[in-house]
Amino acid sequence: MLSIDPTIRTWMNDAPGYLPAIAVGDVVRSGGAGVVVESNSSRYKVGDIVSGITGWQEWTIADENNHFSVIPAGLGLDLATVMNVVGLTGVTAYFGLLEVGKFHEGDVVVVSGAAGATGSVAGQIAKARGAKKVIGIAGGPEKCEEVVEKYGFDECLDYRQVHLARALHEACPKGIDVYFDNVGGEILDAVLSNIAVHGRIILCGAISQYNSMQKPKGLANTSMLIVRRARMEGFIVFQDFGSRLAEAQLELAAMVAKGTLVHQEHLVHGLEHAPEALNLLFSGGNHGKTLVVVDDSVQLA
Repeated sequence: MLSIDPTIRTWMNDAPGYLPAIAVGDVVRSGGAGVVVESNSSRYKVGDIVSGITGWQEWTIADENNHFSVIPAGLGLDLATVMNVVGLTGVTAYFGLLEVGKFHEGDVVVVSGAAGATGSVAGQIAKARGAKKVIGIAGGPEKCEEVVEKYGFDECLDYRQVHLARALHEACPKGIDVYFDNVGGEILDAVLSNIAVHGRIILCGAISQYNSMQKPKGLANTSMLIVRRARMEGFIVFQDFGSRLAEAQLELAAMVAKGTLVHQEHLVHGLEHAPEALNLLFSGGNHGKTLVVVDDSVQLA
């Protein structure tokens, strides 16, 4: 099973980044999970379900440069759930909101990409921890309804239908304390114009910019960071919090078990459909976490 994430698109760019670009002809880099079928290592035994960087392929080799984590049996969760809310998707939302965003009870929180895998989890964590108000931003009435009815946000703004900066001011008249940004671009600019004093902006992704054939537009409202004494910070979850993954995973799994963390997975069957699955993230055709099922016989015990 492959994890389909917006960051895969950034790895295709021939530009400096935190990982080397995927060269033409290379296997597409991505996270995934699979079953160990042969092992010469004490780390893995045949039959283990493991997760790591698998790439878009049916077989991969674990070695000293490509370690995998064994997913423990008995979690009571299926593999798709583990790869979603207990995987890097959920962990990104957890550390982004709590550590980078310094969320605390009573904050007014706005989340873009709120119907997506990471955004939906970030908003639910904020609600569970006592946010004063959680507002989502999504594209289209169907997704906005899903954000409120399924994920429990207080409100969701359709960036396609409203003057976003004005709508944010109406929803957050005293300003936005924490903004979890998954999209960048004009939506980030609208939030900047409404940031609260000492507000925190978490830069998790900029999906609105990834497929731009032109130079991305610059932000017009960065001076609000000065006026409101706010800050804006990016992070890479496995580089910044890699040693603390279990901390987040335990809490997220407990929330799922208690029913306080709602999730959904958008499954695409067949490795040959991985490119189509990636494009769903940019067309808005997915709901929740997008995963490609390469072999549906691989299941957690």
